[in-house]
Amino acid sequence: MGWLGRVLGGAGRQVQDDPVRQAALSAEVRQRFGAHLAVRPAEQVAEIVRLLDDGDGLAVAATIVGEFAGAAHADLLAQTAELYRRTGHRFPVDRRNYRPLWRAAGGRLQWPLFALPGGLHPYVHVAAAATVVGARAEQFVRATDPHPLLAHLFEVLDLTTCGWEYGRVRVDHDGASLVGRLISTTRDVRAAMKEPPSLPPSIRELMRTNRAVDVFDLTGARVVGTINVGAELRPALLT
Repeated sequence: MGWLGRVLGGAGRQVQDDPVRQAALSAEVRQRFGAHLAVRPAEQVAEIVRLLDDGDGLAVAATIVGEFAGAAHADLLAQTAELYRRTGHRFPVDRRNYRPLWRAAGGRLQWPLFALPGGLHPYVHVAAAATVVGARAEQFVRATDPHPLLAHLFEVLDLTTCGWEYGRVRVDHDGASLVGRLISTTRDVRAAMKEPPSLPPSIRELMRTNRAVDVFDLTGARVVGTINVGAELRPALLT
């Protein structure tokens, strides 16, 4: 993770390039925060963002997103391998577009994002990591090749919305907030790139949709709003 420290820092900040500190920050984020706490995700996100407010923190944030996306991909590979063993049917797993997989096998898949190894929670750790990256997108793009992280951000966005559409995941405020953060961060990272890559197929498909989805309160008993992912993606990524 030390590749960021030589470039980052900003006005009035000491430049950080300390792999040992980055490892300590990563361990602290995992141990102090998560679903085991009786604290709302939004409050935990705000605290993690403060904790990761320097070059080392940005390196940790980028690693969290990549690790989370990789763990989700590995889980789906394992699930589809088990489906093939039991049924004889192969289900391709494409990291640029999970939507065909979920359309074909959604009823037989478990949405993995709440129970991945490593203790990372999408509404806490990933939401905070995306916020950190988005706030310092220009510095991040100057520091390193942003393409892998951008692909991971899109991958998590794809997986989250697949859970809503095909995985029987009820949309609550924290889930909608995660999607909003992912959209704004991908927008900011792409805007900082001289030649942003083409959008992955999953995101192009989402952009063609115009469905308003109910957002429930944390008890799941009351609708508190709606979110239209396609309507949010189009102005964010087409301008």
